[in-house]
Amino acid sequence: MFRPVDKIREAMSTFDQEKLIEVAKGSLKNGFHPLEIINAITVVLREMGEKYEKGEIFIPHLVTAGEAAKYVISELLEPLLKDKAERKTLGRVVIGTVAGDIHDIGKSLVALMLFSAGFEVIDLGKDVPIEEFVNAVKKYSPSIVGMSALITTTRPMQREVIEALKKQNLRHKVMVMVGGAPVSAEWAEEIGADGYAENAIEAVNVAKRLMGG
Repeated sequence: MFRPVDKIREAMSTFDQEKLIEVAKGSLKNGFHPLEIINAITVVLREMGEKYEKGEIFIPHLVTAGEAAKYVISELLEPLLKDKAERKTLGRVVIGTVAGDIHDIGKSLVALMLFSAGFEVIDLGKDVPIEEFVNAVKKYSPSIVGMSALITTTRPMQREVIEALKKQNLRHKVMVMVGGAPVSAEWAEEIGADGYAENAIEAVNVAKRLMGG
């Protein structure tokens, strides 16, 4: 019997985007609803996240698999949904690495883990100016803004973004999470952030807690 989750698990274990596309198309031809396939992909992503946590796979594997999954979901499957709201999410997250910081892998891993946990994630990338965070809040009305800083000299930008949100009367509309090597729970409290996560797995737990989950 054809089960999308089995085929998807097999395809994603090869970290090959083309194989995942083939499986998704095959699942559609076999009469599966796009949402069923999306749910199967997210199940496998969660499994891969658990393997990463156990040290069975590494960051490059997880990021590669995640990018393939995001492409298939956003480019192939979501356009087939009559209403994008069909895919229920835990909340919308805008995430980025702050201005002056070009480190991307840690932030991308957090974005991937949030996505696989059921959040809608808008990744602004790295070296994101204060204004871009503010504009993203205005444009996307996220539940959470996540900021990563990987070097000590860029850490103050997290405070600057929070202050900018206050000036624009947006701070009360969104929760703020911070993380990164020089960041701590004490720093998060000092700058008025709502949450701090030490790693990608914890980031998911914190995000769920902020959403009341």
